[in-house]
Amino acid sequence: MHTCRHCGAPRDPDVADAIAWVLERDPDGREHWLCPPCARRHLRDIEAKLPHEWWG
Repeated sequence: MHTCRHCGAPRDPDVADAIAWVLERDPDGREHWLCPPCARRHLRDIEAKLPHEWWG
């Protein structure tokens, strides 16, 4: 089971809202997930491709 990179919420792939989660890939290929609330909260940061450390 995956968790949100920012808040640690668990992602259950068997629940319908699992499709709303955002998958990010680091330049080295590692995958990270963001839950819908964190994705909405940091949409501008994501679209600007700011590093995760910037989001604070």
